[in-house]
Amino acid sequence: MIIGIIDYGMGNLRSVQKALQSVGAEAEILRDPRQAEDVDKLILPGVGAFADGMEHLNRLGWIEPIRRYVDSGRPFLGICLGLQLLFEHSEEGDAAGLSILPGKVVRFSEQRGGQRLKVPHMGWNTLNWTRRDPLLADLEQGAAVYFVHAYYAAPGDPALVSAEVDYGGRFCASVWRDNLWATQFHPEKSQRVGLSILRRFADVS
Repeated sequence: MIIGIIDYGMGNLRSVQKALQSVGAEAEILRDPRQAEDVDKLILPGVGAFADGMEHLNRLGWIEPIRRYVDSGRPFLGICLGLQLLFEHSEEGDAAGLSILPGKVVRFSEQRGGQRLKVPHMGWNTLNWTRRDPLLADLEQGAAVYFVHAYYAAPGDPALVSAEVDYGGRFCASVWRDNLWATQFHPEKSQRVGLSILRRFADVS
């Protein structure tokens, strides 16, 4: 069982790979889109700007292979920018996304919910969920995970959201639909909780 990690020049690939290996998973960094056909699960990580991410995916030929992979029914995980790129559009760079999920990506307001917020949202925050996502099944309500982002996803279908976080009001922390999962937070930086999530992804069939 091999998990592929997409290298499109926008992610901390080694930390994701090392985290997966620490939970006993075999993980390979993929630099050629054709390699996606040979892995059992696929991860789209990412840090940086949305428009740059889409430009890199397009230039390196990853857009259609990602869409085909998700359509194939094999498990797929997006992380941070990798979650945002799954949506239709982002305010960051006024850019179109992969349009695998309905919705848009919007910037945090520095005044939200009657609070003055630091943007980007950076550091530990606690998850709250209303439905049982298989990747969160081992976690207690209120488990803490690590975030670094100035933009967040606003799904067009609220049923996609599997967990939320409160930062001047609730926003989407993770999504789940069929074989597709994505987290706004970084599991690979979230210690015990993050490793539990990656272990569940490695074990999901």
